Amino acid sequence: MTTYGVALIGCGNIAGAYAKDLKNYPEDIALRGVTDLDSARAHAFGQEHETHVYDDVDSLLADPNVQIVVNLTSHFAHKVITERALLAGKHVFSEKPMATTSAEAHMLVDLAHERGLRLACSPFTLMGEAQQTAWKYIRDGKLGKVRVAYAEVNWGRIESWHPAPGPFYEVGALFDVGVYPLTILTSIFGPVKRVVSYGKVLHADRVTKEGIPFHINTPDFAVSMLETESGTIVRLTTDFYVSNQTSRQTGIEFHGDAGSLFLESWHNFTCKVQYAEFGQPFEDVPLLRQPTAERVPWGRGVHELVTALVENRPHRFSGEQAAHVTDILTAAARSMTDNQPVELTSRFTPPLPLSWAD
Repeated sequence: MTTYGVALIGCGNIAGAYAKDLKNYPEDIALRGVTDLDSARAHAFGQEHETHVYDDVDSLLADPNVQIVVNLTSHFAHKVITERALLAGKHVFSEKPMATTSAEAHMLVDLAHERGLRLACSPFTLMGEAQQTAWKYIRDGKLGKVRVAYAEVNWGRIESWHPAPGPFYEVGALFDVGVYPLTILTSIFGPVKRVVSYGKVLHADRVTKEGIPFHINTPDFAVSMLETESGTIVRLTTDFYVSNQTSRQTGIEFHGDAGSLFLESWHNFTCKVQYAEFGQPFEDVPLLRQPTAERVPWGRGVHELVTALVENRPHRFSGEQAAHVTDILTAAARSMTDNQPVELTSRFTPPLPLSWAD
């Protein structure tokens, strides 16, 4: 039995959920430690989660007992940290997006190949029980030909709950949370070949929880139309204004010739799945298996990478797919600026369903 040493770089808002869930896979994963630019935060985190604290990134990367780095840094640091980890000979699981430009994303993919290393990227929410159930309905042909999908990401005003909203608004709603449905949809329908997008700053002047005013320039609202190679058209809405708690537009709708499917959330593994034959009302669909108590088991994507290494098979949520998603994001941003469609040329091999959902 092989146990992989895993270390976290970044002790921000989501790191605790990762650390907690990674310990649920002791036969495969050993949490070796963490590091953060804020030393005090890192030591408080290490004490809370009973794990080692590295002085800095270099000391973490120099540890031979660490085989996998989980990159939980801020959006614009993802590329730099992932590159350093790959150059140090570590496999990498990165939070999303893998990079903020297409050139950087594909450079990381090429570097991982050159070094013979695995590069995986969040989001991994397609692994959820609800998401796998929805996918199987589509694969089994219950919807017939799926011609349209509507994906809704109303993620609310980040400053109302996050202690450091600045980086989220700097990268924008599309790059931060649009990646979730995009990863699910490209897994199901394959690569996107054409993007048209419109974006706007709805609410430019905001105030943090501490009462500090700040101004945003990146669109906090975007609507994108995507044409997939398989022919399905996707309408994706992303924003940092409307909350999913107050909007009736949530999750993903799939509409085909024979029926429709509603996945209540692209994020919550335990959410509702509903199916309707054409012309009939929606009815609840039983999930393929009972989910865990956690709405999102945050270590599941890292564990999938580890089991792929153990089984010597391709891992799901590959760097190639993450780079293609980055291409979609950058194409959408370009379309907003140029006010015209953008063609995509990158491709990837979609992941397979999980064994229990096949």
